[in-house]
Amino acid sequence: MSVLIQSLLVGKARPLPRDGHADVLSGIVKLPQDGKVWLSINGLQGDEQGDRAYHGGPEKALHHYAAEHYPHWRSLYADGPVEMVAGAFGENISTVGMTERDVCVGDVYRVGSALLQVSQGRQPCWKLNRLLRRDGAALAMQESGATGWYYRVLQEGWLGRGDGLELVERPQPAWPMARLISVLFSPALLRDEWRQAAEIAQLTSNWRTTFSRRLQTGQVEDWVRRLLEPL
Repeated sequence: MSVLIQSLLVGKARPLPRDGHADVLSGIVKLPQDGKVWLSINGLQGDEQGDRAYHGGPEKALHHYAAEHYPHWRSLYADGPVEMVAGAFGENISTVGMTERDVCVGDVYRVGSALLQVSQGRQPCWKLNRLLRRDGAALAMQESGATGWYYRVLQEGWLGRGDGLELVERPQPAWPMARLISVLFSPALLRDEWRQAAEIAQLTSNWRTTFSRRLQTGQVEDWVRRLLEPL
């Protein structure tokens, strides 16, 4: 049985304010769409990103987040300014029935009239902290492993709420996203895992380069600049 899209979400880039800091432009605030939305290789029509150097593009055309994770976040951020429901983390697709444990890198899914391939996981950044008014939100997401994942678009098409995700191909069954995300974010020296991950053809070149560089240097990256807002 296909897993259905419960929410399809799109957002314009807009200022994301914080007291004592300059506004930053971000498309993290998404709104649900009732009708069909066109999906191109660069993402959903009308969806925007504030910083195209790190967000969006063909390898991160669509972000998928499992609704199963939200009870955990509601327990942590019950009194926050953002309701912990579909779209709270800036995702484009929300479902029940698919998590990082069920989805593998390289999976190909037929959705609506489009064809998608899982390309990488999400690396949460400090803009999530600003949105939720919690300085540790991005780190909490990273440590939980519940980051969601991105798709590249193999065939453009129309998507809508209620469309099913049908698995067409699974070239990397040994690499569920939970394993890949754990290997990326672990501070441990996991050379064998890095070597295998660097050879996954369906993984984005940025992630493969990261694993290859670790093999050369024997070091894991410093994530402070990504996770903590500049002063």
